[in-house]
Amino acid sequence: MSDASIPETEISHPVSQKAEFNSDGLPPQDFSGPEKPPESVPEIVAETGFFEDEIASEWELPPEPPVDPKIDPGIASEVEAETAERAIRAAALHAAQTMTAPPPTPANVATNAIPNTAAEPEAPEESFADIYSEFQRTHSRREGESRIRGTVVAVTADSVLVDIGFKSEGILPLAAFPAGSEPPKPGDALEVSVKGRDEDGYYELSLFRTAVPRDWSSLERAFEEKSTIAGTVTAVIKGGLHVDVGVRAFLPASRSGARDAAEMEKLIGQEIRVRITRLDVQDEDVVVDRRVVTEEEAQELKTRRYAEVREGAIVDGTVRTIAEYGAFLDLGGSLDGVSGLLHISDMAWSRVANVGDILTVGQQLEVKILKIDPDTRRIALGLKQLQAHPWDAVAVKYSPGQRVRGVVSRIAEFGAFVELEPGVEGLVHLSEMSWSKRIHKATEVVNVSDVVDAVILSIAIPERRIGLGLKQALGDPWVEAAARLAPGSVVEGPVASISRFGAFIQVSEGVEGLVHISEIAADRRLNHPSDLLHVGQVVRALVLDLDKDKRQLRLSIKQLIPTGLDEFLAEHKVGDRVTGRVVSVDSGNAQVEVGDGILCFCKLPSEAPAPDSDAAPATGKVDLSAFSSMLKTKWKTGSAAEPSLGKKAGKSIEPVVAGQVRSFSVSLLDVATKRIALELAL
Repeated sequence: MSDASIPETEISHPVSQKAEFNSDGLPPQDFSGPEKPPESVPEIVAETGFFEDEIASEWELPPEPPVDPKIDPGIASEVEAETAERAIRAAALHAAQTMTAPPPTPANVATNAIPNTAAEPEAPEESFADIYSEFQRTHSRREGESRIRGTVVAVTADSVLVDIGFKSEGILPLAAFPAGSEPPKPGDALEVSVKGRDEDGYYELSLFRTAVPRDWSSLERAFEEKSTIAGTVTAVIKGGLHVDVGVRAFLPASRSGARDAAEMEKLIGQEIRVRITRLDVQDEDVVVDRRVVTEEEAQELKTRRYAEVREGAIVDGTVRTIAEYGAFLDLGGSLDGVSGLLHISDMAWSRVANVGDILTVGQQLEVKILKIDPDTRRIALGLKQLQAHPWDAVAVKYSPGQRVRGVVSRIAEFGAFVELEPGVEGLVHLSEMSWSKRIHKATEVVNVSDVVDAVILSIAIPERRIGLGLKQALGDPWVEAAARLAPGSVVEGPVASISRFGAFIQVSEGVEGLVHISEIAADRRLNHPSDLLHVGQVVRALVLDLDKDKRQLRLSIKQLIPTGLDEFLAEHKVGDRVTGRVVSVDSGNAQVEVGDGILCFCKLPSEAPAPDSDAAPATGKVDLSAFSSMLKTKWKTGSAAEPSLGKKAGKSIEPVVAGQVRSFSVSLLDVATKRIALELAL
């Protein structure tokens, strides 16, 4: 108490003043009368003349940091009520203990009035004002704040239990502490704010501070600074809620954060955190917003938790929703509130057709964080990455040429994919499906879910590709064809296709031979094979050549059609006399035509003189009169008459010139090479 509160006359008589005030600074009380000690602190304060503001003025409280506009609020009214109740109980107990002491006797008063210099000085006793001020300093909070100093009593896997001096402990989540910082230990002191109670009755705590407005000036300051304040919902009205923030404020339903009227009813009596959006002091009109506060807090918490996410980390998640392309998971633990996408391609090494076949809403999974997009804050999750990759064993299990069995998993424009095992697929190209015909669509041969046998053609481990052959599993028809179709053999089959350079004949399943356009007809020149052949026509052909490695077979049709030369070779033998026309004579050799298109070689005898150079050249016309007379003589007499142009046999030989018709003798017949040699008949 200051000296200004003591009358001036009392200060001038210190000795007599001792009789009127005891050591605690209180007037002496007489307990012999009917009056009793006051039972409450307000009565004591009123009786002694001390006021709370005077007591508080004797103690300078340390300044506290300014209120952060983004802090979580405490339930200020409940905290202050408990604090005040504790202060009242402590003050009343101390006052009762002080006033129950025996009253001072006159002797004691006289003794106290005369100072005894010989006695040892006694330790000064603390007055009630000093005790109450100390209690207020250590237990009270600054007006308008909900900051409490507590002690950590226990640390669990996800929260911290803090003793805040209330009837029950408070719970502070570990996620509230900065990422990477060391968690608190039992016995550590923390400054927290109370923001509510949970279902178990524990106080929900926060490391932030929330302002509690007391008057219009504090409301104006909160409105200007856009800070978060605490208020209590008092009633549900049309279009929103009434909130007590020191004055009655209006909270629109659209900004309350409640989804329906039932949730708004549950807010009655609860303390919420709001921000003033409109303030009119004269009209006492205050409008607050709760949604913006919750969104900012959620975003801030989400940002802090996103900073804790690391690529490659393995986390637990719960399936929240299922889509056609994947599933969204809510991550748990320290990442509570963060979600990620588990794409359908990252669920299993085998191909997944429907997400609902392997996942259900609410299912707990252990997944791996594959990628984090810092701009969009999208997190890609993987489930199959926690399992061994099936391609790691492909090089050991499979090899080219191996016969395998699989299921057709999907059809593409260029072929069909066959699943050999979960996560391992091979491609059967259209060209590897049939030996005999050209496949335009894979569905002409296989369909999805068909079980097929195939042969591994190639394996590319880095690209994770396996080439399969479906037709190879049926056997290579060219191996059999090479042993069966030797050159010179005759085959028969339909015309498979026609091109401008020839026609393809299907000899057997998977084997086709080419008949070149020059090997189709022997009697004429063709402009296009379709002049004589059409697709589907069955023809016979002669095998000319077969190359198994190149898979080529050459055929000929015209060589199987009988010709005049073939008939001549079949009807004649060496020594037969034939008649022919000399086509040309050159250096003792003559080319003789003995039939239509049948040309023979004749070597002229050396004694046969060559025709005179002065003689007129042959016109190429046949001397039919001489030839006719010779035939008539031979028919009548059995011997040919000598032509009038020459001399008797044995004397001279008529010169051989082109155009003459002469008699010849067959000297050589080679059926294989179809070569005929003649001699001039004498």
